[in-house]
Amino acid sequence: MRKIEMAVAALVTGLAFGAASAKLPALNDEQKAKAAEAKAKADEGAKRDVELLGKSQDRAAEHYKRGKVVKTGGAAATVKK
Repeated sequence: MRKIEMAVAALVTGLAFGAASAKLPALNDEQKAKAAEAKAKADEGAKRDVELLGKSQDRAAEHYKRGKVVKTGGAAATVKK
């Protein structure tokens, strides 16, 4: 009985692997154009994100250069070098 269960499990696994590794059909021209447009849009968004990150890092660096805020007792004091 155990051998039959193992054989069935191996068969199901083999069929699942075969179905999962099936090759997709090639893209037609319309699908290729749509994919290229989506890629261009994603690239533009990534470029914008990089620019915003750079700006925020610059603001943080300027804030750091202006002076550190040190907490003392109950009030915050600005320490300038």
